[in-house]
Amino acid sequence: MRVKAVTPERDMCEIRFPRVEGYRVELPEERLSAEFNDDSTLELTPELVGPTNTLNQGIIGEGVDLNLIHTGALRRSTLLYHLTRRLLETKWRDPGDEPKIHLFGQLKRITRQWLDSHLVCKGGTHPAQLMYQALADVCCERITRGIVSRIEDECPIKAVLDPYNPTGSTVHVNFTTSKSIRWKTAERRCHVNYVICDSDWEAEFCRVVEAHPRVRAYVKNQSLGFEVPYQFGSEARRYLPDFIVLVDDGHGADDLLHLVVEIKGYRREDAKDKKETMETYWIPGVNRLGSCGRWAFTEFRDVYEMQSDFETRMEAEFNGTVKRFLPKDEFEAAGWLARAGGRAPDLEHVPRRQSELGRRGDEGVPGVNRLVQRRRTSHGKR
Repeated sequence: MRVKAVTPERDMCEIRFPRVEGYRVELPEERLSAEFNDDSTLELTPELVGPTNTLNQGIIGEGVDLNLIHTGALRRSTLLYHLTRRLLETKWRDPGDEPKIHLFGQLKRITRQWLDSHLVCKGGTHPAQLMYQALADVCCERITRGIVSRIEDECPIKAVLDPYNPTGSTVHVNFTTSKSIRWKTAERRCHVNYVICDSDWEAEFCRVVEAHPRVRAYVKNQSLGFEVPYQFGSEARRYLPDFIVLVDDGHGADDLLHLVVEIKGYRREDAKDKKETMETYWIPGVNRLGSCGRWAFTEFRDVYEMQSDFETRMEAEFNGTVKRFLPKDEFEAAGWLARAGGRAPDLEHVPRRQSELGRRGDEGVPGVNRLVQRRRTSHGKR
C-alpha cells in the first residue's frame, strides 16, 4: 500500500509545521518559585528503577533474599541536599562557569516542595533511590519545568528552528507500508490518501475528526518529519505526536488553530515528560515566533469518550477566542443574559431582558449595564 499526498487535488488541506531543534529560556537569578501539576509527579516503581526484591541462591547452600529495606534509613535531609546540588550543577550553570551558589537556598526550598507533594513510591521502592544519577536527572528536569512554567510571562521561551530546513509540510509524504489497519481519508479533510493506524483508537479518532464541523484538515504524523525534542533525565529524545488538526476556532480561515493531538492509553513516566515539554516549551516557544501560526496541544486517553472530549476542547478554544475580545465582566454578563433567556447578540432582546432581570433584583450583575449600553451605541451607528 502506497501512502502519499494527493496533489494538486487536495492541496487545500496542506498542513505546514515548524521543525524545532531546541528551546532557549533565560532563567531568573533572583526570586524563584515553581508551579507543579499532576504530570510533575514521579512514581517510583520496579519498572522504572529495576527489581526491588531478588533471591540469590547457588547450587549448594541457603539462598539470600536481597531487598532495598536498608535504603529507608537514608535521612531525608541528605537526599534533599544531593538533589538540590544536582539541580544547581546541571540546570543553573552556564557552560564554563561556576554554579550559581547564591540560588542554592531557593532551589532547596523548591526541591523540598516537590519531594513532599510529587514523589510516590510503589512496589517496595524508596526515596533513597533518587540518589541514582539517572533518576536524579529525571527529578531535576521536572523541577526545572515547574519553575519555567511559573516564570513563562517574565522570561519568554523561544523555540530554535532547524536553520537548514525550518518548515515541514504534508506535501512531502510518500511511503509504502504493509500494515493492515488503515483509514481511507475524506477528500476535503486530509492531504494524504490514507491514515495508517497503530491502533483502533486512532481509527476512531479519524472518524470523529472528519465528522466535526470545525475541523478544516488533519494528518497523521507518520513519515511526516514532525518531531518534538525533549529531555528524559539526562537523555535527549525525540517525541512524535500522533496527529495535527487544523481547527477553525473563530479567528477566520486565514488564522486556523493547529491542534497537536496525542492518543494515549497506558501512560508511562516518559509520557508525562512529553506532555509537559509540549505545554511548557514547544507550544509557548512556537507561538512566540509569530511566523508559524497558532498552536495548542491536547491528549485523549479514553477511546469511548473521545468524541465528547474533542467537542469540549473545540468549545473551549472558541470560548477562549470570544473572551479575548471582551472584558472579563462583559463576557460573563453576555453569558448570564443568554442563560436568562435572551440571546446576547440580539439587540432588541437585551433591554427587555435587562429590565426583567432588574425587576427580579439582579441589576447588580457585573458588566450588564455596560454591555447593553455598548450594543445600543453600536446599533445607533448602524
